[in-house]
Amino acid sequence: MISGVMLASYGFGSGAIGDVLAQWEQAGFFSYLLPFLLIFAVIFGILTKIKLFEENKAINAIISLSIGFMSLQLPLVSQFFSEIFPRVGIGLIVILAIIILAGLFVDPKSNFITYGLLTIGIVVAIIVLSESADVFGMSIPSYIKDNIPQTVMIIGVLLIIGALVKGSEGAKPKDDYRSIWPSIAFEKK
Repeated sequence: MISGVMLASYGFGSGAIGDVLAQWEQAGFFSYLLPFLLIFAVIFGILTKIKLFEENKAINAIISLSIGFMSLQLPLVSQFFSEIFPRVGIGLIVILAIIILAGLFVDPKSNFITYGLLTIGIVVAIIVLSESADVFGMSIPSYIKDNIPQTVMIIGVLLIIGALVKGSEGAKPKDDYRSIWPSIAFEKK
């Protein structure tokens, strides 16, 4: 009884939208069409940007189509996309929530917030990749896997220290020392 309830909770739900999504899933929309479109768009964009074949978009499209179709021969591509993108979505939601909360209390133009968000983004990316690697049997070193909180803290502290050092390099001393010692005149004669 309980397992039936648990399995039912993982579906798309009932209703018109849930039925449409279930039909799309059965038709292979999520397993084949979306991964193909993503691979095609990324490769076409890269080829267009680097202008490998000048402005000949037909060649870029043919290469992108070929790579997109060849990548779908292995079921690993569809499995990889179905495992990594839900985790990426959750990671982006966490980063968005942090940005919203930080925007309430911190000046968004400060370097601290920029480097802090970069650090959080790197940590989220590492977590997403390590969780996705576990699904495919790829293992990260056991020390890192067994000590993820400590490893994340060490990386975070190192990135924050790097950000503070980099931020302090931009501070330049004033050439005008009259504000420090107003009684001493530094006039050229």
